[in-house]
Amino acid sequence: MATVPSWLRRAVETAQTVEDAALASGAALTALDAVVRRDEKWAGAWRQRLALAAAATTARQAGRTEDEAALRDSFLLTRPGDDVGPGGVLLLAWRRLAARPAEDLLTAKNLTAVLEEFGFFARDGAAVGDLLEDLRQLSTAAGVVEMLTGAFASAERDGFGRNLGAWLADALLAQRLGWPHAVPLLGAQPASGGSTRGVRVRTTSLTESDQAPGGERVQGLLVAQARAALRAIDLSAELGRRADRLFGVAPKLRAKGADHVVDHLLNDDALVASRGDKRTGMSDRGLRRLFDRLVDLGAVRELSGRTTFRIYGL
Repeated sequence: MATVPSWLRRAVETAQTVEDAALASGAALTALDAVVRRDEKWAGAWRQRLALAAAATTARQAGRTEDEAALRDSFLLTRPGDDVGPGGVLLLAWRRLAARPAEDLLTAKNLTAVLEEFGFFARDGAAVGDLLEDLRQLSTAAGVVEMLTGAFASAERDGFGRNLGAWLADALLAQRLGWPHAVPLLGAQPASGGSTRGVRVRTTSLTESDQAPGGERVQGLLVAQARAALRAIDLSAELGRRADRLFGVAPKLRAKGADHVVDHLLNDDALVASRGDKRTGMSDRGLRRLFDRLVDLGAVRELSGRTTFRIYGL
């Protein structure tokens, strides 16, 4: 399982210039890339747990009160197509980033849906088209630092705000690195670096850009990206240990449909136990009994703290 070396944590927290921050961010992303490319069986749960954290931060920055538990409830305790509420819609945006193939994220149809999930309902096709053109240029011609700052600058210029900028930066990074799915990173970081309006970074000379107006803002974004990458690596190690325990007890499960439940736990943030699953043929009662056993075996955790509508995950 991946562990972050102490020197890398120090490099991220002690970066004094844009160049320092870029080097630290590059090293952190290289370590994260190794985790992604292992393509662990629990990677879906990992990405969705990161998406939940991003949604909670996004909700808090929007002045909402929902925490991770409330957002999880809004998604799991409603039927597909039901109203999940304003906070739940933010979670849908980040879950979209984590679940859809990276190559499909930056399309007109998908971006239109994401904008609506972030609360921008009255945008015309021209605004989406302008954003797509910016993203196309960033994905084909920009350096990694310029790609990061450009994603935020494009979103802010068009009035969409930093949360969409974080979403776009994560999507562009996944496409640049050839990842099959994006990893939600920047959404869970506190607002860093202020506005990126007017920021232009010449990636061939980070030292010069550090002295330019906006250099501190660029440095803030790079440090935020590095911290997010390290947090994702730490979570991968934690979930890897929990998944190993689940793998160890899975052969002992005799309930019909248990294999499907295990697969679901490995691919999503959590599963509600008060709702049977037609794909397994399990009733509500059978599903609850299975989860009770998994908890007794130390393979999953109950996440809601309730006696009814209980929710389980790695």
